[in-house]
Amino acid sequence: MRLGYFAMPLHPHGRTWQETLTEDREAVILADRLGFHDAFIGEHLTDEHENVTNSLLFLATLISETSQIKLATGTTNLSQQHPVLVAANSAMFDHLADGRFILGISPGALASDAEALGILDTDRNKLFADAIEVITAIWESEPPYELRFPGNQFEVSTARSFDRDLSVGILPKPLQEPRPEIVGTVVAPFSKGVIAMGQKDFHPLSANFLLPQWVKTHWPNYVQGKQSTGAEADTSDWRIARTIFVADDATVAEDYGRRREDSPYRFYYSQMLKKMRRLGRLELFKSDRDMPDESVTLEGIMDDLVISGTPEQVAAEILAFREEVGDFGEIVYAGMDWVDEGLGRRSMELMANEVMPIVNTEVGRS
Repeated sequence: MRLGYFAMPLHPHGRTWQETLTEDREAVILADRLGFHDAFIGEHLTDEHENVTNSLLFLATLISETSQIKLATGTTNLSQQHPVLVAANSAMFDHLADGRFILGISPGALASDAEALGILDTDRNKLFADAIEVITAIWESEPPYELRFPGNQFEVSTARSFDRDLSVGILPKPLQEPRPEIVGTVVAPFSKGVIAMGQKDFHPLSANFLLPQWVKTHWPNYVQGKQSTGAEADTSDWRIARTIFVADDATVAEDYGRRREDSPYRFYYSQMLKKMRRLGRLELFKSDRDMPDESVTLEGIMDDLVISGTPEQVAAEILAFREEVGDFGEIVYAGMDWVDEGLGRRSMELMANEVMPIVNTEVGRS
């Protein structure tokens, strides 16, 4: 089982933007040093708590500061950019990073971002589907381009201006062939979007805020999508994010990971609870969809979704989680604000150096 990293990132008020950006960069640099396989970074434009407005730009500052970790948008919100820009900028990034690039994609869920861009009442899922169709077609095609697809609002052409002698009208291709890995986040139970991922040979990343019983619904749909094209699904392609805190002492793990009022894990899920309540999506936190909304509490969410403890305890919980949802290829560690920088760094060190060896020893036996 590989170890990955993901951060939205999400920070409390009272810290400067520069300070939190520096901290988030240091977390990825640490992940690289510790041997994490990849780092996914999210983006939002209009959330004061989420400080990265463009994940590709943020990740570009880390290319020269890292050596082996793959740098992944987590995600590029495709409803918010023209697909030609995404295709060209991602291709350049792939060359700058010497092939250490993963394109993580989603429609973009934050309504205030959409409103600021004038697309609040637009079908952003349709924009997303149209955009990724064009992005992959650009990478697969040769100029001059005449990319028009039925029902797709994006038409890409350089036919009128293409000049081979001048080398204009030509869009760049990524370093990786035939293209970089494309990963889609999965944030809903029984997601039909996972079927489409399988059909297109994209790879799923199940969200850290989903209960195990909802996470396990993703893989059968992915298999269905792969089989519809005559391909076999490989569990090594399935990433699952979890909210994890590891400490040398069990009492510290419980306190910082769940109970302290200033716990970054508590802050994260208090924000998620408020957002999902406002969006009418509290079913994500329910073990039974018929449960009343009033039954969803922060304490219950913390107990259900935060894995905290000593390395031995955390490894045991991850293995129990794997037993429940099935085999998967990568556990993705959700990064939080470093309220206590020492504990934040130590948790990542313990995860890489102590938890994962225990997990992989047991995985190898199964």
